[in-house]
Amino acid sequence: MASKKDNDNRQKPKIIRINLSWIIYILIFGAIFWYMFNTGSANPQKVEWADVETMLKDGDVKEIRFVRNDFKGEITIKPDKIEKYADLFGGKVPTASPHFIFLVSSKFDPEKTFGELNALLPADGQFKVILENDEKIWPQVLEWLIFPILLILMWVWMFRGMNRGMGGGPGANPFNVGKATGKLADKDKVNVTFKDVAGLYGAKEEVMEIVDFLKNPQKYTALGAKIPKGALLVGPPGTGKTLLAKAVAGEANVPFFSISGSDFVEMFVGVGASRVRDLFRQAKEKAPCIVFIDEIDAVGRARGKNAGWSSNDERENTLNQLLTEMDGFATNSGVIIIAATNRADILDKALMRAGRFDRQIQVGLPELKEREEIFKVHLKNIKVADNFDLSLMAKHTPGFSGADIANVCNEAALTAARKNKTLVDTEDFMEAVDRVVGGIERKRGTVMTQEEKRSVAYHEAGHTVTGWLLPYADPVLKVSIIPRGSALGLTWNLPEDKKLWFKSQMMDEMCVLIGGRVAEEIVNNEPSSGALNDLERLTGLAYSMVQYYGMSESVGTLSFYDSTGARGYEFTKPYSEKTAQLMDEEVKKLVSSVHERTRKLLEDNREGFKAVAELLLEKEVIMAEDIEKILGPKVKPEQASQTQE
Repeated sequence: MASKKDNDNRQKPKIIRINLSWIIYILIFGAIFWYMFNTGSANPQKVEWADVETMLKDGDVKEIRFVRNDFKGEITIKPDKIEKYADLFGGKVPTASPHFIFLVSSKFDPEKTFGELNALLPADGQFKVILENDEKIWPQVLEWLIFPILLILMWVWMFRGMNRGMGGGPGANPFNVGKATGKLADKDKVNVTFKDVAGLYGAKEEVMEIVDFLKNPQKYTALGAKIPKGALLVGPPGTGKTLLAKAVAGEANVPFFSISGSDFVEMFVGVGASRVRDLFRQAKEKAPCIVFIDEIDAVGRARGKNAGWSSNDERENTLNQLLTEMDGFATNSGVIIIAATNRADILDKALMRAGRFDRQIQVGLPELKEREEIFKVHLKNIKVADNFDLSLMAKHTPGFSGADIANVCNEAALTAARKNKTLVDTEDFMEAVDRVVGGIERKRGTVMTQEEKRSVAYHEAGHTVTGWLLPYADPVLKVSIIPRGSALGLTWNLPEDKKLWFKSQMMDEMCVLIGGRVAEEIVNNEPSSGALNDLERLTGLAYSMVQYYGMSESVGTLSFYDSTGARGYEFTKPYSEKTAQLMDEEVKKLVSSVHERTRKLLEDNREGFKAVAELLLEKEVIMAEDIEKILGPKVKPEQASQTQE
């Protein structure tokens, strides 16, 4: 008796899946080969009737096949005579027959004409005559239809590939190009909750109310409140905007549509607006649900800014349809729109108004405590050593986004694996941070002369000493003259999480930036090109102080900062040429004063400055402890105020 398992195996035949695309390809290429073989395999040459008479009278013809209803004849030359006509074939003797074809008029009598010509020839020189009527209609019909059929097949194939690239998937109908390409995740398939989102305290509190409304709408509607129609997540890349939107869908336990802003805009006119309509139609059918539009600035850019220059009417039509669907004549009850962007300044004002995006939620870079929580999330699957200091790593990564921290954890694991370690320790994480910030270490294979290495050491020593002795400068953690990425040397600082920058802090930061250039001038009596990035940041900070923050006495407390981003499309400035010249002069004075202050600081501490540089030349990498042995404890703001008193 057969077992149940054997019966199940017999009951499940193998399913043979046929890819329709390959069938289309085979038909197309088969038709091309058939057409070539059917029409051009023999490649006969066309000749006139006078030339045919000459061939017949010379006894060179072996056979003539004449089609009565086409008034066309085909000539086959005798094998021993074919070389005589090689010139007509470009010097190459043909191997296939017939060799020649000729056409005659409807008055041509083949029986009489060929009979008279054969009578003039000897018995061994006569030719064979075959008279027939062409009754093969289909080859002629196919010959006329093959080209249109090939065009239709190629058109279908092209649209299938184009629609697949636009989210249609294999086998998609080319006429579905106007359908929405958003992905639907049912409420049972969204497993992300707020527990999976570390940090983002303020943002989570705002979106939790939306979740509570979806779970308990009666709590709010009983008081006359209406559900928010949309929430806009604004923040730098990698801060967790998409993850937060998934958590909202997971907590609310509702269907979740996800789509990118660029998916709406295509090369076809009207496709974007059609996709918007189709997306909201599907969302209404699944209501209550959440629609998440990532990178909405691709379709929500302010209208009319590029008019007359490079305007994109299709994108603007798509935006108009999106505005209508979000808050137009018809209502969308139960459909909540969550969008994410890092360019809120360029979005259209109509899109940002209340009733469409009722809330703008700032998703900023994580602070110290938030970074610790993010590290804990990404360390769940990493084997960490017992001596790993989580708080130190959180302090060591200011300004890192959640994506950056995830990258650091992964790089640390890769670094430990390259060293054949069984556990990932703090050293691996520190090296991973260095790699993320500065790039891969180029210790081997980098050719630097001793003069260049000495100049780099004094350059980094200038940054180090300036940052160590100025009270408002960020404390130095590590200094290296080992090339990383495009930098020949790096100085790592531990900046604090600041919300405000005071003028004294900016002045100290500018001194640190120019410290490397001043050190080169003191030691080499001339500058080098190594301070390019420092000078770029210095110039940007100086202009920000004068133009944006109103920290110049001559210019006054004026700000020419454009928070809307609209000025980027204009060719005029909001200030006169005289004011522009005044701002340039103020920036030069500011940088000059910073330069003199930094030079005096390094000259007054010349011995310590040289000691730090020589230690760098000896060890290549020094830490804060080494610097403290030479320069003493880091100068703090309290000590600086006491010294001034």
